[in-house]
Amino acid sequence: MGEDAGEPPPDCVTETVASDEANYWSTVNYSVAPYRNYHFFQQFRTSPSNPNNFLKGVKWSPDGSCFLTCSDDNTLRVFNLPYDDNGESVNPPSMADSDSYAANLVVSEGESVYDYSWYPYMSASNPDLCVFATSTRDHPIHLWDANSGQLRCTYRAYDAMDEISAAFSIGFNPNGDKIFAGYNKTIRVFEVHRPGRDFVQYSTVTENKEGQSGIISSIAFSPVHSGMLAAGSYSQTTAIYREDNMEMLYVLHGQEGGVTQVQFSKDGNYLYTGGRRDPYVLCWDIRKNTEIVYKLYRSCEGTNQRIQFDIEPLGRYLGTGGQDGMVHMYDLQTGHWVSSFQAALDTINCVSFHPYYPMAATSSGHRRYGALDEADGDDRLSGDENCVSIWSFYPSTST
Repeated sequence: MGEDAGEPPPDCVTETVASDEANYWSTVNYSVAPYRNYHFFQQFRTSPSNPNNFLKGVKWSPDGSCFLTCSDDNTLRVFNLPYDDNGESVNPPSMADSDSYAANLVVSEGESVYDYSWYPYMSASNPDLCVFATSTRDHPIHLWDANSGQLRCTYRAYDAMDEISAAFSIGFNPNGDKIFAGYNKTIRVFEVHRPGRDFVQYSTVTENKEGQSGIISSIAFSPVHSGMLAAGSYSQTTAIYREDNMEMLYVLHGQEGGVTQVQFSKDGNYLYTGGRRDPYVLCWDIRKNTEIVYKLYRSCEGTNQRIQFDIEPLGRYLGTGGQDGMVHMYDLQTGHWVSSFQAALDTINCVSFHPYYPMAATSSGHRRYGALDEADGDDRLSGDENCVSIWSFYPSTST
């Protein structure tokens, strides 16, 4: 990465992006189900090496030029959005029994992927910034080139036996100069421009056993550069920290299962948390840290799988999937349900909104138990199971 990789974009660029973002997303009519632009499932089908493959998530790049998928075969795939010579999105020809198009990049990890994260200033126009990080079982944190698939560098943590300790969660800070990584009762901070085994370590449990115990399973930063970050733990707690010195400000209790995702509202005043086998996404007012503001229902009581939600760029609505194959939209001002649409015939394990255009990506799939019959293994799944879809929202008729 270049020396300026951690520098935020100029104010003029930020203002232009914000203006475009508002223009596009302000026209969305959520009462009308979106239409599917692109669909992918063949590339995620089972193989002899992994007869029970399934999707684990999907994330748009910060510049919106592509999206990144993660599947249980320890593989990450980058799909570029297709554009014509005029920069307009196009629909490649697609048959009902095939994918819309192939992945532009396939990266294979050696073990199960715990977490993955785009560099916050990733830009397709600057190859130096086209990177994403992954955390994998029994491996250090890897920084991958999103164009070539080459391994740029690694960030290594070691345990008391001087063996590699894998991070369970990772996240770049808003300035893009540090990687925060969650471990068991520990958060380690790596300088992006200093790969290797140099890091600063912070315990999330104090000497008197107070604080946040358990595995730190998710990390998110406030989008308004307030210097705060949230960390979720499998101990069913979420804690708010100061980024500069990792001082713990307070701990939130109330999740029924281990916390699997934390995400701030766009204005930084609220925090949304989701847990394993917990049917509710909880809303917290971090200015009044003792009470839950409201709960948003989703169907996930019967799975240990991460069900990842997302907030659209204007910060007004939240979308979440569940075991019912539906994407549910909620109004964040009231906490009320707005609409739903059928996204797959399988568990929707991730919803990710495009950063600028009124589009969303969904991934579906779950672990299936029992041996698959070689004769009809893949035939047991339809094209609407274990798949990724890109959806476009209709504009409001009032605009």
